[in-house]
Amino acid sequence: MNKKLVTAAIATATVLGMTGMAFAAVPLYQAFCKITGYGGTTQEATAAPSHILDRRIEVRFDANIANDLPVEFEPKQISESLRIGETGLAFYRIRNLSDQPIVARATYNVTPHIAGQYFAKLECFCFQDQVIAAGAEADLPVVFFVDPELVNDPDTRDLDTLTLSYTFFRATYQSAAAGPPTLNQRQAEPGNAREG
Repeated sequence: MNKKLVTAAIATATVLGMTGMAFAAVPLYQAFCKITGYGGTTQEATAAPSHILDRRIEVRFDANIANDLPVEFEPKQISESLRIGETGLAFYRIRNLSDQPIVARATYNVTPHIAGQYFAKLECFCFQDQVIAAGAEADLPVVFFVDPELVNDPDTRDLDTLTLSYTFFRATYQSAAAGPPTLNQRQAEPGNAREG
């Protein structure tokens, strides 16, 4: 009888442990990607580098939308050429095509993925719920730079082009009344964009 209780306790502990790991997996994976740049995850920065190289790199911009999201979303520029370490500014335009407010969230990545750790954002609209008013249109800024350390890494030193890609999804939370501030202006100023 005692053996059965021990076996039951071990089985229960295993199930509880596995359930806990399942819930922790997503935040742990996101933290890992953020720290290492794995999977093209870009870095967040508080200041631009003081050293700017003469060498230039082209940053291309890509926009995607989940199938169930009635918006238009596109970069306002196809690409930007800047010196490595120089701060760049790009805009993405989003427009709600429906007659209802929409709560959406953007995710991003950089390709080639190995370069994600060297692409840093100073300001961005990603990973935070955005409430987009019915029929509203807004320009969303991204302030970024490519870290000069890119040229010291044998895997990235020969890169001359990167692609920054955003995808907007419908947020799980869809109550616009209690949600974050609504994007209902024609143009969002870079200083007013939410970090992410």
